[in-house]
Amino acid sequence: MTMSAPNQRLSLKQSGVRWLWLAALVFILDIGSKLLVMNAMDYGWPNRIELLPFFNLLYVHNYGAAFSFLNDAGGWQRWLFAAIALGVCGLLTFWMRRTPVTNTLANSAYALIIGGAIGNLFDRLYHGFVVDFLDFYVGSHHWPAFNIADIAICVGAALIILEGFVADKKKQ
Repeated sequence: MTMSAPNQRLSLKQSGVRWLWLAALVFILDIGSKLLVMNAMDYGWPNRIELLPFFNLLYVHNYGAAFSFLNDAGGWQRWLFAAIALGVCGLLTFWMRRTPVTNTLANSAYALIIGGAIGNLFDRLYHGFVVDFLDFYVGSHHWPAFNIADIAICVGAALIILEGFVADKKKQ
């Protein structure tokens, strides 16, 4: 994670917060896809749309986090995951403020995570659950369903790891 020196102040124009447009785009794509699924599909397994021999569209509710973690915990997890999402978004926005706008890899990674986190946060606060609809499988083994926000978060996390390797090579 490449940030400016602690005593170097970046203007908003020079800082990575200019990349928040990408977070907004992810949010719009995520919420739009979820609204489409909710309005066009019936809930649950019997109503899946088989598209490929390894992929279905399947409208489900996820009350937990990634991979349905704590899905059946009784409701308190909604507020825990909402607080985590807000904290992560705040921290990443702080880092973007200190990262030069020219650091494309880091800023796009942060923006993807922020956009995905806000998309799922919106679902948690508005619906009480996250809408998932992408169902990949092999034979009878299904990966937990996920959504556009989850993809953005995973890609953002992978870019942060990649940026760490790139930054290390630049130092050498």
